[in-house]
Amino acid sequence: MLINILILSVAVFLVANFLPGIQVKHFGTAIMVAIVYSLINFFFGWVLIVLSLPFIIITFGLFKLVINAVLLWLTDKILDDFQIKDFLTTFIAALCITLVDSVIKWVIA
Repeated sequence: MLINILILSVAVFLVANFLPGIQVKHFGTAIMVAIVYSLINFFFGWVLIVLSLPFIIITFGLFKLVINAVLLWLTDKILDDFQIKDFLTTFIAALCITLVDSVIKWVIA
């Protein structure tokens, strides 16, 4: 679990450095983003997935990106040192973070 948090932190930090509209003060903030995002996903992510299951099925799983964007937006609202410009940037960031996180896990495994 600790390794997953660190991988997600690296993904958040990399995306924040390359995507305009996202501000992360330092790597410690990226670690906090990863922890808060993981906790929100653990406690509320499954509820959102169950409630939106028809949309997830219809879109062949792509609606999960919207759910990830909502969870990232909630993380933005909770943490002061993490800022995202608007929801479109949040959606793009969620997509990029998911891709970078997956690639890092694939390379490590």
